[in-house]
Amino acid sequence: MSEYIKFTCEHAAAQISPFGSLAELNAYRRKLLQLRLIGLDANGIGFGNVSIRDGPTNNFYITGSATGGIPELTLADCARVVAYDFKRNWLRCEGSAIASSESLTHAAVYESDAKAGAVIHCHDSKLWEALLNQAPTSSKAVEYGTPEMAYEVTRLFKLTDVQSRKILVMAGHEGGIIAFGRDLEEAFAVLMREWKESGR
Repeated sequence: MSEYIKFTCEHAAAQISPFGSLAELNAYRRKLLQLRLIGLDANGIGFGNVSIRDGPTNNFYITGSATGGIPELTLADCARVVAYDFKRNWLRCEGSAIASSESLTHAAVYESDAKAGAVIHCHDSKLWEALLNQAPTSSKAVEYGTPEMAYEVTRLFKLTDVQSRKILVMAGHEGGIIAFGRDLEEAFAVLMREWKESGR
């Protein structure tokens, strides 16, 4: 659940330009924080992250590493991912913050689904248990924040109904769930539908 950076990050520390979706990102992040789907764990380590695609490219804005405990994000708490390479376990980001450790997984969703405009990575043990192997599920052997997880996401898009379900479970990352949609409204709605169906 920790926000430890596992990839090589080429970081341009200049402030990112204001982006129109920051208010939307904060609005849905507030809801996720209230539900304890993102936030800080008992050890004060941040968990969960949110991203929004930047126009028609595979670039995206993502909440920065170690921002889980911040109630309202500013531009300084976000990063813009402008390039990545799964094979090299590398990405390039811009902004005051370092991109979240789960950025390659978000990139794999955007690359696999041209209609995906937003991704939520959250944690909930009960929902995770309810969805494990019921929804598209990554291999238990694959750790979060790794190129292998990005490849797992790509594999799930090829072999399962994840594109229509818009949710997947990270078997090797207890509590870890990814939901996505054309925007944050849809990604959040997918999450809430599964939340209610699981009896949460």
